[in-house]
Amino acid sequence: MSIIPRFNRLFSEDGKCFDVAIDHGFFNEYSFLTGIENMEKAIRTIVSANPDAIQLSPGQAKLLQSIPGKEKPSLVLRTDIANVYGRELPKHLFSHLIENPVKQAISLDAACVVVNLLLLPNQPELYHQCVRNICKLKPECEKYGMPLMVEPLVMQANDISGGYMVDGDIEKIVPLVRQGVELGADIIKADPCDHLEEYHRVVETASGKPVLPRGGGRASDEEILTRTHTLMNQGASGIVYGRNVIQHQHPNQMTKAFMEIVHNNVAPEEAALILQGGSR
Repeated sequence: MSIIPRFNRLFSEDGKCFDVAIDHGFFNEYSFLTGIENMEKAIRTIVSANPDAIQLSPGQAKLLQSIPGKEKPSLVLRTDIANVYGRELPKHLFSHLIENPVKQAISLDAACVVVNLLLLPNQPELYHQCVRNICKLKPECEKYGMPLMVEPLVMQANDISGGYMVDGDIEKIVPLVRQGVELGADIIKADPCDHLEEYHRVVETASGKPVLPRGGGRASDEEILTRTHTLMNQGASGIVYGRNVIQHQHPNQMTKAFMEIVHNNVAPEEAALILQGGSR
């Protein structure tokens, strides 16, 4: 079955998408809950800013889909749970796929499912679990016409970084992104590299699949707006940001600012006016 109908619900006519990730509570990490303590309020705030999609867990997706009207963002459903985000790694690491993920996605009227491809130093079993998860998901996605977003994440050693930190080495990101594509990703959600001017290499290795860079931890307004503009000009098809929206003082306005960069390629300085109460 073709993925095109659901794919078209995610992406604009010019092939762009801003997905706001609010699935952080899935991972049992206290620091991830800032800004989303009240999920119903958080979701309604983001919906009012009208991004292309909102990324949620199965237990919270109904808060989005219960909102009446035809104009609300599409649902991207998180399908795996991992325990790798604390300052200290537990003895047993896992990435666990939810039961019947694609059928759950269909029942929730999702336009896409997302799954991790985690690469942590000296954790081959966790990496293997992620590969198995993708291999299990892909045939079901094909059967039901569900776009598959794969999230290749290269992380630094926990004892070096003191918790969940991205490794921006492009020579590690590029092969993992390609592996995600080879495993069947329809969309890639990848981290920025250390040198943003090289991000076109990530886009190239995705072999025509849209690449949506992640936002990661909170950054200053100037930094995240400038980074987003640079990544879009490097060939990204959009962004998947969570904490840089939901932990912002004005998440509604920040969503609108990112939408202007993603869909209209406005300069960071112009997008910043939205945060100051100005307009384009």
